[in-house]
Amino acid sequence: MVKNLEYMDRLDRLEDLFEGFFQWLARQYDDHTGGFYYARSSIHDKRFVPDIESTAQALNIITRNQMLESMPQKMKEKMIGFFRSKQDPETGYFFDENPAMKKDEVMVHRAISYSTGALKILGSTPLYPLPLKTLAAPDYVKTPSDYLEKWKSIDLSNSWRGCDLLASSCVYIAQMEKEKQAPFLKEAVQFLKSIQDPETGLWGEGSLYVRISGTFKLHTFYSRFNIPMPNTDRIYQTILHCLRHEEASDMCYIRNPIDLLVYANLSISPKELVEIMDITIDNMARLKRKDGAFSREIESSPPAPNVAQVKKGEVYPSMPEPVYLSNGLYEGDMNASTQTTLIRQQLYKLTGVPIVPLRESTEFYQLL
Repeated sequence: MVKNLEYMDRLDRLEDLFEGFFQWLARQYDDHTGGFYYARSSIHDKRFVPDIESTAQALNIITRNQMLESMPQKMKEKMIGFFRSKQDPETGYFFDENPAMKKDEVMVHRAISYSTGALKILGSTPLYPLPLKTLAAPDYVKTPSDYLEKWKSIDLSNSWRGCDLLASSCVYIAQMEKEKQAPFLKEAVQFLKSIQDPETGLWGEGSLYVRISGTFKLHTFYSRFNIPMPNTDRIYQTILHCLRHEEASDMCYIRNPIDLLVYANLSISPKELVEIMDITIDNMARLKRKDGAFSREIESSPPAPNVAQVKKGEVYPSMPEPVYLSNGLYEGDMNASTQTTLIRQQLYKLTGVPIVPLRESTEFYQLL
């Protein structure tokens, strides 16, 4: 009973962080396009329009708070139209209006996953075949050995960026028939096992949070294909050390460890879980903003979320061209805000407490 009370006290404190959250989310919706803007400063600046990632992330917030069934039919149709309008009929890829988006391999791959995933949630499908069917996919998807060479060529001096490239490239494997997937997955699993650090359980190089974030990116590969990630016990000990001793200066650094812990499904003592919750909620509170949402970074919201803020002493190879979505003010943004709802959901899972929607979620559709 004491244990449950300790958990509930912390979950109540977490709930309080979301005051004004759905008022902010409602203001990010664009009724004309059916999409969502990235930040408050995006709305009245003609340089910015609703984008794929922000709209899919907003839909994730709606879904996590059990609001999908009550979504007005008109809004659902507009959101479906938004994602379908982003697909290129010739290649099957999904692109935002910003031309720089096409030059970022990670964003191109994520746009496929975000758009197809959102359309499925909304009960729809893409208008056109996906890149593997249109033969627009890159040459490295032709054979498992080609795929392996692609993976070997990726620079992991910044684990976060490198592992994001590794994991996001698997969007093409997901489009394959099951029998064709097997040899590709075998090569991927063997390669990742060969380069994992057996002491920390992490991949690549960089600070602890950078390597944990890279490992988080790879967990999306393992979980997508129902493959167990090796050395999760070592990963847990590394996460504990990092939470206790490193500064979480990015919302991703707060979300990624929690997501990994839920994925690993390890036994966590009540004492350590309470400690993890306290550190996580304290870190989230530092990124709460007066507009009701949360920011990715401490000093400001990054105006181009595809370009990480390179911390002192860190390496970030092959920096992509920035895809600007806002003016980067001291404000909340959709990237961080969708992560907070996932963090909350995952903390409920770790405690074993049934997940309930945020209190203010019932107001959302009335605010549009």
